[in-house]
Amino acid sequence: MLPRRPYSIPLPNRPPLQLGARTLVMGILNVTPDSFADGMLHFDPDVAVAAGLRMIVDGADILDVGGESTRPGAEPLPADEELRRVLPVIEGLAAQTQVPISIDTYKAAVAREAIARGAALVNDISGLQFDPDLGRVAAESGAALVLMHNRGRSRDMYKKAVYSDVPREVTAELAAAIDRATSAGVARESIVLDPGFGFSKRAEHSFEALARLDAIAALDRPILSGPSRKSFLKEALGDRPPIGREWGTAAAVAASVLLGAHIVRVHGVRDMADVVRVADRIRAARFESG
Repeated sequence: MLPRRPYSIPLPNRPPLQLGARTLVMGILNVTPDSFADGMLHFDPDVAVAAGLRMIVDGADILDVGGESTRPGAEPLPADEELRRVLPVIEGLAAQTQVPISIDTYKAAVAREAIARGAALVNDISGLQFDPDLGRVAAESGAALVLMHNRGRSRDMYKKAVYSDVPREVTAELAAAIDRATSAGVARESIVLDPGFGFSKRAEHSFEALARLDAIAALDRPILSGPSRKSFLKEALGDRPPIGREWGTAAAVAASVLLGAHIVRVHGVRDMADVVRVADRIRAARFESG
């Protein structure tokens, strides 16, 4: 267990996001009919806004709004439909809270409109591989940018799940994503990294990436960990539906905190916020005692 570096992430039209003193909780707000974990649950904009506000009460520090399912095998969604789903939710939340809102998209057109309506972060599952213009949108707006490790589209990502050294390869490929971002004008201080559990990784690869989460720290950027309800947990838990993986998620979230994650991305905010608080206290006790 290593000390967690502090970072200050600039955000447009609001104070910087301070990372490191404690682990922040990002609440997942899927506005989709087909998400693997909570499809249709928040598909109505009014329901989604109310759910996001409840997440803040339950302990969410950031809200991540997504309109396209990126589960394995999913087909791409047209940008106009994605915008129709997410913009009313972002507008509704931005009017009622100062909690930073993230737009979960890999499309420049969606990110641009979402930022104009109040989003302050862009969460890109492609690491700037799917839409070359997305980096420029982030740079021009000043939005923070989460770069996730990935090797392919949702429909064929497992074809590229071949590794000889998971931590080394994930770290090297995230370094390449940073280079893509900075070449597009994104300030390095605006970048957050996500190892991408479940994306172009089989279960054993995701467990290894989690176990060696601290390897990414060599890139000197904050780390976002998103194990919530992912299918890789079934290797340990057995064949369960996503909602039945919350205890497994709790274990993965606790491990993420102990291994240095700055942000954890979760569905069940209230319970996982408790997990984070306890894991943070364990980290604090470890370093206070020397």
